[in-house]
Amino acid sequence: MTEAPDISHNNKKCSEPSTDQRHVAAHWGFYSHDTQADALKPHPADPDPAQFGTELLADRLAPCRIVRPAVRRSYLENGPGPGSGTSRRGAEPFVEVSWQEALDLVAAEIRRVRDTYGPEAIFSGSYGWSSAGRFHHAQSQLKRFFNTVGGSYRSVQTYSYAAGEVILPHVIGTTDGMISGHTPWSQIVGHSELIVMFGGTPLRNAQVNAGGVSRHETRDGLRACRAAGANFVNIGPVKDDVATELDAEWLALRPGTDAALILALAHTLIVEDLYDADFVVRYTAGFDQFRDYLLGNGSGTSDGIAKNAAWASAITGLNAEVITDLARAMAAQRTLIMMSWSLQRADHGEQPYWATVALASLLGTIGLPGGGFGFGYASVAGIGQSAPATRWPALPQGRNAVSGVIPVARIADMLLSPGGSYEYNGRTCTYPDIKLVYWAGGNPFHHHQDLNRLTQAWQRPDTIIAHEHWWNAHAKHADIVLPAATYLERDDIAASGRDSFIGYSSGLFPAPQDVLTDHHILRELAKRFGTDQAFTEGLDEDQWLRRLYTETRTGAAQIGIEMPDFDEFRDIGLIEIAGKRADLPFLAAFRADPSANPLNTPSGRIEIGSSVIESFGYDDCPGHPAWIEPREWLGAEAASIFPLHLLSCQPHDKLHSQWDHAKPSRRTKRERHQPVRLHPQDAAARSIVDGDTVKITSPRGECLAIASITDAVRPGVVQMSTGAWFDPSDPACPGSLEINGNPNVLTPDHGTSRLAQGPSPNSCLVEITGFAGVIPVSHAYRPPDFVADPRLERKTDKER
Repeated sequence: MTEAPDISHNNKKCSEPSTDQRHVAAHWGFYSHDTQADALKPHPADPDPAQFGTELLADRLAPCRIVRPAVRRSYLENGPGPGSGTSRRGAEPFVEVSWQEALDLVAAEIRRVRDTYGPEAIFSGSYGWSSAGRFHHAQSQLKRFFNTVGGSYRSVQTYSYAAGEVILPHVIGTTDGMISGHTPWSQIVGHSELIVMFGGTPLRNAQVNAGGVSRHETRDGLRACRAAGANFVNIGPVKDDVATELDAEWLALRPGTDAALILALAHTLIVEDLYDADFVVRYTAGFDQFRDYLLGNGSGTSDGIAKNAAWASAITGLNAEVITDLARAMAAQRTLIMMSWSLQRADHGEQPYWATVALASLLGTIGLPGGGFGFGYASVAGIGQSAPATRWPALPQGRNAVSGVIPVARIADMLLSPGGSYEYNGRTCTYPDIKLVYWAGGNPFHHHQDLNRLTQAWQRPDTIIAHEHWWNAHAKHADIVLPAATYLERDDIAASGRDSFIGYSSGLFPAPQDVLTDHHILRELAKRFGTDQAFTEGLDEDQWLRRLYTETRTGAAQIGIEMPDFDEFRDIGLIEIAGKRADLPFLAAFRADPSANPLNTPSGRIEIGSSVIESFGYDDCPGHPAWIEPREWLGAEAASIFPLHLLSCQPHDKLHSQWDHAKPSRRTKRERHQPVRLHPQDAAARSIVDGDTVKITSPRGECLAIASITDAVRPGVVQMSTGAWFDPSDPACPGSLEINGNPNVLTPDHGTSRLAQGPSPNSCLVEITGFAGVIPVSHAYRPPDFVADPRLERKTDKER
């Protein structure tokens, strides 16, 4: 047995600031702590703060808080092995144990799996959203730890824009214009005459950002465009995904048909000779193949059908004249195409992104102020802000001895099909045989699709280990649960690559006595492997913060930017970097001189047609933008049984599933259920009235919700926020009714295509009916049952 971890200093803070004012940084904003009122106040420079971030203090120590290490009963009694029968993960009580025993169990299991099956049998999962801080970033900490003990299998991509991450490098050679590097507001306001928004610009999403937010500027940017004379068109099935003050024209197309509409717009530009032929010749490759497909000419992938407005009208539900009028308006004005990240979270999600780049190329305004395209405006905060001039600090992670990775949305496939093959971005890959899942940061029972399937997959490994704050489904489906401190209970440095601030986030409260930071947990594990020096480099948490900040300060000084020393920085709390990179439209340098500034594509130009993708031979992603029917949409045969299209959006009352138990989230629920929005026509056809408890059913599962009737959604479409903690009515019965309103029990779990293998939740058909039965008791925000250590009971029996 290894000696017990030192947690005596757990409630100590980094060296105290010299002022009484404390600041805290979160994904949703930067706040000051009013100690007299014990409340958080948004930073005064923030023009549009996320208000839900001010109300979380009261629920920090809610009953669902994990305050001691715990082990699933049968795991503690019988050791590692798949979950099944009465020993099913998610359905068993837990035994609370000491930190010494918990860490010894974890270290022994890592060592057993690594030495028996190799490090490639360990999957280190994390989604990185548990902290906005640069040091207490769970994903970085976990990678760094495993890289010191032999490595682990990991995931790549994100659930937010996986298809875009793969397709855009083939088309424009980069993910800039989607992740970062967008045309800034200064090059849009007063320049764009028409802004066409596919999927809208929902401000609820712009409340948050991975590295934190100093100023929420998306609303002001859009307002400024309107004030400068820009007109807006909102293309999507949800009207209020665009703020009312923008006075946008709403084109309520069927979900999942954006690619068909874009192809018809391109067709109109070509046949009416409204496209910029000179731009196409100079800056693009593969146009002829794309043109033949649009016109229905030639061979290859052409199906002989002209992709005109009449063709698109039958698919999208929009009037053909509306489509042709929009194409003409886009050609006649300086037009910026904005497309939401959400559109590629669907079957063939690569296609609307690729088609958007092609359409913008035909308009010929790429690289000019107010023109071109951008993916993700309002999908998170900071998109459109000027980029900082300096690099922000990052925890070094070392080198992973295991090279294998999977697309993040294929986690359930990996666990269910060890040794199975799949295609991904031109390669044939093999799923590993994972024996141990170690997850710190993020909740897979929020992010993943088809949660009933994920629950089955989660039974397969020998061991599941989780760092968590709360007894949510992630923790309840683990074998060993290690309680982790929240962002309110530790100091950190926050900074975002989409913003020019760097902030010191002070822990406002001591963590509960037996709760440690992710770093502290992993440091104690590293001691058990003799790698603590490699993991910590001899630094404690305070010294790491000083090192990371000093490295950034030194780098800034080299380019003439002065930053205060660490102690002054900590006292100030939030500082802006004076220097910024030049504000230029996206792809401006390429536009100015494509020979001197070629794109990182085979041709050095925008690939409207890609011979590389064509060579892969994928029928679900050909060598040019195309319309490919989703498996589930309102034009599918399945719509006769499931006639409503479900869109599962990000919530406005929290980030992902974080703090779902807290007041801001509880306030949006009725009768403990998440609302589902549906059109009055659809409600009347089902005899549903506002406020009714309803059951939503898909081919994969069913959940309860509360009906919220509104004409802001298109008939045939329903909308439901993600983030409600997964709460099956009978955890021991696979597929039982989910009662908290988690739409991911309904959504499909398959790849966007063989190219990207991204998630496809927005290709989902459902039916809604009134629910007249007895509503099962919810356990979403309750801890699991705790029992006595079964080993002690067995020992007592022997003594008897």
